Amino acid sequence: MAEQVTQQHFKCCYQNWMAQQGLDHDELVQALTNNQTDLDYLQLITKKVTTHYENYNASRARLAKHDGPSFLVPTWGTSIENSLLWIGGCKPSLIIRLVYTLCGSQLDAHFAEFLQGVRHGNLGDISTSQLKSIDDLRAETVKNEDKLNSREEAVDRVSLANDYTKVGESSHGEVVNRAMDTHAHDLYSVLVEADKLRLNVLKGLIDILTPLQSVEFLVAAKKLHLSLHELSKRRDISTGVTQLLNTSIPSSSDGTPPKP
Repeated sequence: MAEQVTQQHFKCCYQNWMAQQGLDHDELVQALTNNQTDLDYLQLITKKVTTHYENYNASRARLAKHDGPSFLVPTWGTSIENSLLWIGGCKPSLIIRLVYTLCGSQLDAHFAEFLQGVRHGNLGDISTSQLKSIDDLRAETVKNEDKLNSREEAVDRVSLANDYTKVGESSHGEVVNRAMDTHAHDLYSVLVEADKLRLNVLKGLIDILTPLQSVEFLVAAKKLHLSLHELSKRRDISTGVTQLLNTSIPSSSDGTPPKP
């Protein structure tokens, strides 16, 4: 019974986050529409969104302490979303690749204006120094990803391997549970570090980008996440995956965070 309650809290944490993503997306779009020249407001809304990421990380960390492996292989996500996971979430370097993609697409869209010297201050108008800083951030991020990959592999190789004989030969549940708990805690520690890296990369990009560029980037990132979630949710329903797992995959379309 306790395990079911815990799993429900995990699911509610995710549902709350997806609903918050939708609310943040709408507020960011309104800022782009009505407050493009109000730099103080753009910085305020960006800080607000960043705080939501921090709160989500804190909630995940508290819950994952009870069962780290569940967050690396979540039952509450869609099959497509789960296939793209890196240590329980988005791979940090992919966040940076999104900025590169946005810069290129906006530059192409406004190429004629650039030739005429018209500058908008958006992601298509990113400077050379900004690109250099983003490149440096990407290089550092890849190094940190490699370190976490090694840590995760070490957990699988060492934590379970050291206790394999005990688990395989012992009929005592206490020994088995202790081995599993050690493995789960080690995975929890890696998950927390991965979440910190994701947040640090996000903050690093916001520091490099202008307030308007930051809002544009956050809008695109949230729209991508929300769209992927909704489309893959529908796919799971149409292919019968949802029914097979007997899982109700949450929707963020109502914009109201559910209560845990």
